[in-house]
Amino acid sequence: MNSQLGIQQFEFPEVDLTNFSPAPVPQHIRLGHQMEYVCKQLLDYCQHYEVLVHNLPIREGKQTLGEIDFILREKATEQIVHVELTYKFYIINPDIQEPIHQLIGPNKRDTFFTKMVKIRDKQFTLLHSKVGSKALVDIGIDSSKIVHQTCYKAQLFEPYGSQTSTIHPLNPNCIVGYWLRLADLHSDSFSSYQFYIPPKSQWVIQPYKTIEWTSYNTILPEIELRHFNQSSPMVWMRKNDTEYEKFFVVWW
Repeated sequence: MNSQLGIQQFEFPEVDLTNFSPAPVPQHIRLGHQMEYVCKQLLDYCQHYEVLVHNLPIREGKQTLGEIDFILREKATEQIVHVELTYKFYIINPDIQEPIHQLIGPNKRDTFFTKMVKIRDKQFTLLHSKVGSKALVDIGIDSSKIVHQTCYKAQLFEPYGSQTSTIHPLNPNCIVGYWLRLADLHSDSFSSYQFYIPPKSQWVIQPYKTIEWTSYNTILPEIELRHFNQSSPMVWMRKNDTEYEKFFVVWW
């Protein structure tokens, strides 16, 4: 959908990447900042926008109230666009009736709905606060002329064995795998395959062959240890050299 809760989705223009040479993404920063780093390179390369602001902190005294991800100038219209970039991983919980509330983090610490409300009511309004407006005026930007959008990217995971993607109103292209509980994994359906628990910096990408795969019997205690710490690991599963799956094993 292009709009949720009154928030407009930023439509990234098609970019010809034939001559694009990406710079290496720093590995010492958290995943959200890595995604900002990638987005910044693409925006700089894109011919449709000029990046006016990237990662501008808004401070009141010594307190940081928030950070502006991007402010862009659309070259064709001269429109100034504030874009908040978000990249999330959500499981789809069909036990919740309202679809917009079904998307929750694998550790139940965040939801799509609460994040959208925070973007709308805090991150967007920050630019129009006294300190936010002043920070923009200081760099030559009038906050009253800004339109707000979010570049909201997500990977969604269906319940194991379900067909949620056929009925869920959000973008079905975001569905990349499934989620299950440890009891579901105790099945002959999984025992003959190989497994890998990727670090969070690898959650974005698809499974691939040349990593250190391990056996079913080895991966089970690793998952149990993470569950003991109330952490739901993402797991990659290798069926053969060309067939891979990714899923979350939730602890709750």
